[in-house]
Amino acid sequence: MSNKISILFHAKSSRALKNGLIPIYLRITICGKRIEILTGKHVDKSKWSPTAGRIKGHSEEARLINSHLDHLKFKVYETERFLILKYNKVEINEFKNTFLGKDNELSTLISIFKQHNDRMESLIPNQYSINTLKKFRTTLKHIQEFLIKKHKSKDFDVEKVNIVFINDFDFFLRTVKNCNNNSTIKYVRNFGKIIQDCYNNELIERNPMIKYKAKITPVEKEILNKEELEIMYNKNLVIKRLELVRDIYLFACFTGLAYIDILKLTTDNISIGIDGTKWIFTHRQKTKVRSNIPLLPIAEAIIEKYKTNLTCVTSNALLPILSNQKMNSYLKEVADICGINKELTFHSSRHTFATTVTLANGVPMESVSKMLGHSSLRTTQQYAKILDRKVSEDMIILKQKLSNQSY
Repeated sequence: MSNKISILFHAKSSRALKNGLIPIYLRITICGKRIEILTGKHVDKSKWSPTAGRIKGHSEEARLINSHLDHLKFKVYETERFLILKYNKVEINEFKNTFLGKDNELSTLISIFKQHNDRMESLIPNQYSINTLKKFRTTLKHIQEFLIKKHKSKDFDVEKVNIVFINDFDFFLRTVKNCNNNSTIKYVRNFGKIIQDCYNNELIERNPMIKYKAKITPVEKEILNKEELEIMYNKNLVIKRLELVRDIYLFACFTGLAYIDILKLTTDNISIGIDGTKWIFTHRQKTKVRSNIPLLPIAEAIIEKYKTNLTCVTSNALLPILSNQKMNSYLKEVADICGINKELTFHSSRHTFATTVTLANGVPMESVSKMLGHSSLRTTQQYAKILDRKVSEDMIILKQKLSNQSY
């Protein structure tokens, strides 16, 4: 029995807590293969004996922790004995699952991924949106296809996921699924969240995602300029569904709220702000960051316009917003009628608020960031780059005008 299994207790300085204590791990080696399990105990580095694999001295702390380590050591040999009697052999994965009291399925990638998605679904809409769940479901589907094509398997041991596996998945997305660079990286990062969860729950010893290197390609964000906003605002739309979509889109342009944030707004979100005028008080669905927005006249007028709408009256909704899919589809019709030659999505309203409505009119970036509900000012700074491009375009026109003059 002893030639099959060996035990070592060691403390990892690289995983030290903020208070300086370092975790004690149990390393079990079986036929040359090893696993590491966190014992749940932490120790001051000066008190640990690497040679003995125990805490030094005879203090109460040393007695209690060393006793716990002895218990784990006994449990290792009990687990080995159980597996020998049941299977007449000891395999590393079976040993780990038995020792930790876990089902074998819980250590396989697809099972873990499905469990993650099920939990995410149960937390909608309090912590996640349905769109976020859809992204993870699509990622799971891609992983399942990748496993069948690359590994000829319907599942995979999560402990075997390494940087080669991750890079192969990246390549699969770019070639077989024909995903562009940004979509590929987003799918891989979704998968990386599952791997991070496995690492946090100590199902794997290392997180291979830290070795994944890929950069998102900057994408030009579509925004409406001042003239286009005016055209859309003044356009007489005879089709009621298009008028509704135009109005709610403009509401978003003058509040900076995302679709999901407008969807959940009720009259209770409107209150008097510090300046004595009406404000929207809410939390962003995506970041959970508080977003307080003074109502501009156009936004306030749109709320007033729809306050007697049947949907608003019966459900206490602030606006009778349609599904995101319909909003985007009808918005394209609105853009065509207005002669706006841009690929508008509902989310472009948020970018328009950040640039054309606020930053371009001298509102400080810190204020814009707070109204947008950004968790970091760095996120807001991307819009300053858009304004820089606008400045560049305007200056090119100016240079052309000046070149036609005598000075």
